[in-house]
Amino acid sequence: MSPSYKTNRKILLGQDNNALVFLFAINALVFVLINFVQIIYFLSDIPLEFFYKQILNWFTLPASIETLSARPWTLFVYMFTHHGIWHLISCMLWLWCFGYILQDLTGNNKLIPIYLYGGFTGGLVFAIINNLFPALQTHLDTTQPLLGAGPAIMAVAVATTTLAPDYRMFPMIGGGIPLWVLTLVFVAIDFATLASGNPGNSIGHLTAGLIGYLFVIQLRKGNDWGLWMNNLVSWLDDLFNPEKKQQKKSAKDRLHYKADTKPYEKISNVTQQRLDAILDKINQQGYQFLTDEEKEFLKRASNEEL
Repeated sequence: MSPSYKTNRKILLGQDNNALVFLFAINALVFVLINFVQIIYFLSDIPLEFFYKQILNWFTLPASIETLSARPWTLFVYMFTHHGIWHLISCMLWLWCFGYILQDLTGNNKLIPIYLYGGFTGGLVFAIINNLFPALQTHLDTTQPLLGAGPAIMAVAVATTTLAPDYRMFPMIGGGIPLWVLTLVFVAIDFATLASGNPGNSIGHLTAGLIGYLFVIQLRKGNDWGLWMNNLVSWLDDLFNPEKKQQKKSAKDRLHYKADTKPYEKISNVTQQRLDAILDKINQQGYQFLTDEEKEFLKRASNEEL
């Protein structure tokens, strides 16, 4: 569901604490780092086989549980690792498409938890499937490792579609294209690409999508699976930036004791301060978390603007 008011305060790519921009930056940074090292190997006339064994294998998720136990960090870093430029571009385009809509609906603090949950679950299932079935165990040494944001983006895509399947894109084209149509296209392309590959990879993507679905279902019930991540980040931010913590003031101090107007003065008309506060809440938490009173206030603000 999209709000019925119009405002210029959208979630922009350049704003502070933008989770989508952060994910873009991490994926791009890892890509540049890996390819920079590959160029050094190339200029040093070192065979590329050594690059794959000595560098790239430390960023990709191995199919073997034994190898994975020696490189546990790969369960996390693989979802930010892309070796080919077209692989990176395609993943980032899909991430932008679904991630931008998700942030528009829920704010900045849901995208990264869904991304990490999906990537972690998809990678774990990939490794488990390849070690559970005897038909796959004989090929563990030759099975291609897992890399890329595919499972994580699958979780984001399914979560966004579950949240708002009728969200309309390109409204100038026959009233807009429903989001679920784009998701079907994404899933079809994704599994067509994986069809000839490792079965564990396909099942990992399916499981990641299930995680995205469950995340939204639990969110609707009031259970935010990403809350602990956001609290941890806030705690670390306060820990390493004590001056920032001191600058935080309670809502009581800001709205009453430091206010220029009387604390209980009744204001009948729509105020810009109140409107900005509600728009900030939408930006951080999403429209669906507004109270009925706040939604009614936005309607009145929209009518006055018209």
